[in-house]
This record gives sequence, structure tokens and C-alpha cells, in this order.
Amino acid sequence: MAEPSRSDPVSLTVLQEDRLDYTPLARSVSLARRRTARLVSDWGHPDLAGDAAVVLSELMTNALLHGSLRDRLIRVRITLTATALRIEVTDPRGERLPSPRELDGEDQFGRGLLLVGVLADDWGVEPTDGLGKTVWAVLKGGRSC
Repeated sequence: MAEPSRSDPVSLTVLQEDRLDYTPLARSVSLARRRTARLVSDWGHPDLAGDAAVVLSELMTNALLHGSLRDRLIRVRITLTATALRIEVTDPRGERLPSPRELDGEDQFGRGLLLVGVLADDWGVEPTDGLGKTVWAVLKGGRSC
């Protein structure tokens, strides 16, 4: 699924949005995951809440493990439009770009982006205005999203 068309103003109209910065600590992942599930449900899409929580958790874990710097926050932004739910995680390490890995059956780590690829309709990475990057994922749901 591609991002909403820039020529379709309805698909770009933000219905709900949440932004919160987290310290680069392991407990921030579970806090952000729970907040995401609650918000998506509260916004009327309980059918997307579980997948959104898993996607956010994987993106946030990658930011923590591969993109964080001490004393620099990780930003989470969740946006609901008429056609999609977009999850963004921004970290300060723009030079460390995510990419899915080839795995064998014995690998214990490295499946996060594979999960994101399965659960999200699309995902990608883009540089921020300053230093850093934003990794995003888009989920489309059944009811008006």
C-alpha cells in the first residue's frame, strides 16, 4: 500500500494524532506499546490495536537498540486519517538505516522488520530535517481506515 495520495485531501485529513517523546530505556518500549494500543482502540479501531502495538514495539525496539544516543529522545507519532493509521518512530541516528535481514532457523534476533513487513501495508524510512531518521509504517483497517 502506498502512502495516501498527496492529491487526495480527504486521505490526508488528520482525524487523530498523538506525539510523545521517550527516553532511550527498555521500559519505554512497553510504555509506548500500551499507549498505542489504547489510543488506536479509543480512536475507534480496536481491530487495528494489536497489530499497531506490535509494529510500534518493533520500530521502537530498533530505535532503542540501533538508533539511540544517550540524552537524545525517541519520538513516537501516531496519525489516523480517513484511509490509514501511520506509526512513526524518530531517532537521532540517521546514518544507521534499518533493513530486513536474511535469517536462518537458529537466529534468535533480527525478525522485527519481517514482522513489520507482514503486519503493515507499507513501511519505510526517511531522513529528518536535522540529524536522525524516521521509520514509519502504515496500516489500513476495515472500518473507514
